[in-house]
Amino acid sequence: MPTNPTSIWELDHKLIGKLTWHFNELDSTSNHAAAHSAEVANNGLAIIADSQTYGRGQHGRVWNANKGQSVLLSILLFPPDGLRRPAILTAWAAVAVCNTIQDFLGLRASIKWPNDILMDGRKICGILIEQSAGTIVGIGLNVLQTPSEFAGLGLPFATSMQQFTPHPLNTHEIAKRLLSNLDEIYHQLLDGNVQTLEKEWVLGMGLLGREVILEEHGKKHEGKLLQQSFANLELESSLGIRKQFVPENILHLSEFNPYAESQP
Repeated sequence: MPTNPTSIWELDHKLIGKLTWHFNELDSTSNHAAAHSAEVANNGLAIIADSQTYGRGQHGRVWNANKGQSVLLSILLFPPDGLRRPAILTAWAAVAVCNTIQDFLGLRASIKWPNDILMDGRKICGILIEQSAGTIVGIGLNVLQTPSEFAGLGLPFATSMQQFTPHPLNTHEIAKRLLSNLDEIYHQLLDGNVQTLEKEWVLGMGLLGREVILEEHGKKHEGKLLQQSFANLELESSLGIRKQFVPENILHLSEFNPYAESQP
């Protein structure tokens, strides 16, 4: 694993990405961030790579990227106990990504439970939260890939930012804006303002008041989503029975489609 960054970004931020180490290539930005998690002084350290050879996705999947096509970013955090919850951290990263996409494209992405960002129903970004000595927040945002490149990788339902604009995009510019948005929202959270993030997370998912299917630990539930917050989600079944769920126990949540053969 490289030990010396290709370059160091010293950004005018309060914490997140104030110190950013940029590498040409890493096996995994999250692995590199974890290697520095013994020091609390590294709180807010951002690791970015132009390419990675063994990136990690949800459920242990391998997620790689060719050089210079994506924002491959991991942030090392030591959040206070109240902010260590995966639901809050995932929402923090997801909303910051959506804000960044809107900054560059003028379009709003949507959030898919639990940790994907979609444009036009196709995946443009994945988020992975890992907790150990510190908290690692990994973000992989597709920027320059073409439809033919995704098809060649067997990913026909993936997309990139470049597919939504005729203007050339720069992954480093996007990464710096993303770090800025992450920094701004994180300090709102540190100041006790969780409600603003919660509201944007709920709006980004767009499921409140809709008929949904919810899966937790092998059990599936159908009903109208009456409430969605970091505290709980509440469903009302067709029989009028209401049940509450803790966000961290929910594996999948999506709008109910009566015509689909199966729900994700």
